Amino acid sequence: MYSSILIFNISFIVLINFHIALSFSFIHLHRKTMLLIEEKQVPINIELVPMRSYGDKPAEFTRMVAGGMLPAITIERANGEKQVITESGVIMELLDRAHPESEGYKPMMPDENDAKGKKRYSQLARLERELFSWWCTLMFRPEGPKMSVPGIMGMLTGKKGPEMSGAMSGFLDCMGKVDEELSSTKGPWFFDKDYPTMIDFVYVSHVERMIASCAYWKGLNLRDAEMTKKFPALNMWLDAFEKKEYFLAFKSDYYTHIKDIPPQYGPSYDGGFDEQREIFSKAIDGTDGESWVLPLPFDDPVQPLYRGPPLPLCVLEAAGIEADSDGTYEKCNPDAMAKTCRQMAGWKIASNGMNVAKFAARGGSAGSKNPRKSFGAELADPYAEADKNVISYVDSALRVVCEGLQGSEETEDDHMKYLQGLEEKLSASVPADKVNDVQRSLAYLRDRIGVPRDLPLASARQLRAHLNWAIRAL
Repeated sequence: MYSSILIFNISFIVLINFHIALSFSFIHLHRKTMLLIEEKQVPINIELVPMRSYGDKPAEFTRMVAGGMLPAITIERANGEKQVITESGVIMELLDRAHPESEGYKPMMPDENDAKGKKRYSQLARLERELFSWWCTLMFRPEGPKMSVPGIMGMLTGKKGPEMSGAMSGFLDCMGKVDEELSSTKGPWFFDKDYPTMIDFVYVSHVERMIASCAYWKGLNLRDAEMTKKFPALNMWLDAFEKKEYFLAFKSDYYTHIKDIPPQYGPSYDGGFDEQREIFSKAIDGTDGESWVLPLPFDDPVQPLYRGPPLPLCVLEAAGIEADSDGTYEKCNPDAMAKTCRQMAGWKIASNGMNVAKFAARGGSAGSKNPRKSFGAELADPYAEADKNVISYVDSALRVVCEGLQGSEETEDDHMKYLQGLEEKLSASVPADKVNDVQRSLAYLRDRIGVPRDLPLASARQLRAHLNWAIRAL
C-alpha cells in the first residue's frame, strides 16, 4: 500500500515477450490498452511509473522515451533499429496484430477484408471524439446561461422545459447517439461479439471519467434509475464490463476520478443541476458526514458496488460469497460482504503497516515539508516528509484500526459494538498532546486512498470509514 499510495495516479510500463520479427520492449500504457491486453490475455510483466503531474519519471524511462511522452512503446526491429511510438491507438493496433486469431487470440479490430466492419469502426471512433469534445466543453469551460430545453431531462422529469445549458444539452444528445449505436447490436458491445473489442476499450476509459465528473460537478448521475431508462444500452454495456474481474482491477471510484481529472485536463466548472450537484459532490468526497461514516449502507447511494464482483474472485470465494444468477452480487448477504470487505482492507494495512504509518504521518503538524518540488496533482507530494515525532503514535493508532477491520463479527451491529470496545484501547495508544497530530495524520491517509490502486471501492470505503471512526473516537 505504501509504495503505491505515495502517488495518486499510476500508469504502467509493461515488458512483453513477443516471439515475432518485431521486438516490443518497454511499453508505458493507458488503462484502455491494459483492458485490451487483459481481454486478449497477452502475457506481460508490469512495472509502475508516475504521470508527470504526480511525480518524476525514472531516468531509465526518460532515456528510453525522450521527453517522457505517454503512452509509449519501443519497437526493436529484426535489423536492430529501434523506434518509439507514442499514440495509444497505434499501440493497441500493434498489440492486436502481433497476437492474431490464428494463434488463438481474440481479434480486437475488424479484419482487413471486412469493409463494413472497418467503416463502422471509423464511425464509432469519430463519435467517441465527438462525445469527448462535448464532455470537455461541458466540464472545462463555464457553461453559460441555462435555457428551457425540452428533451431528455423533460422526458425524465415530466416537465415541459427543464433548464440546462447548451453544453449540457449537446453532451446528453451525443450520449444518446452512443446509446443508439450500442442498441443497434445484439448487445452489449459495439460489435456483435461475445466479448468487448478495441472500440469498447477506447470508449469506456473516457465514459467512466464522464460519469464521475458529471455527478460531482454537474449533478447528473448517468447511472441512476432515470438515466438507465433513458440510456438503457449504455448502462447494459457498463454492467457487462463490471461483471469482468479484470475490469474491476482497473476501475476507479468517483472520488479518485475527481482528484485525477484536474491535473490532467485543468480545473472543472460547477454547473448543471445545482441541487443534485451538492448532494452528489458531498457524497463522493465524504463531506456529507454520512458516506464515509460507520455504519455504512450495504450499497453506495451514488455509485453501484455490486453489479459485478466487488472484490477479486479469490477473495469472494474464500469468504463463501457467490454471485447471483445474473452475475451480480446485489442479493448477497450484506453482513458477510461487509465483513469480507473490511477484512481485505485490514489485510492491506497489516501487510505494510509501519510504512503506511510513516506515509500518514506527513499529516502531522511538522510533516509535509517538501525538500524538492511540488506537483500539479492536489493530493500528490512524493517528496513530502513525515512528522517524525508522531510516526510511532500513528502506527499505534493504525494497529487498533487494523484490529477493528480484522474483526470476525458476523453482523454489522456486533461489529459496531466491537469497535466501541476498542475505543479505550485507541485512546490509550495516543498521548493527549499527540491526539491532534494523529487525527490529522489519519485524515491525510484517508484522503489519499486511491481506487483501484490501493483497494477496490467496496474495501476502500470500509477503510475510509474506519479511519473516520478512529479520528472521531480520539
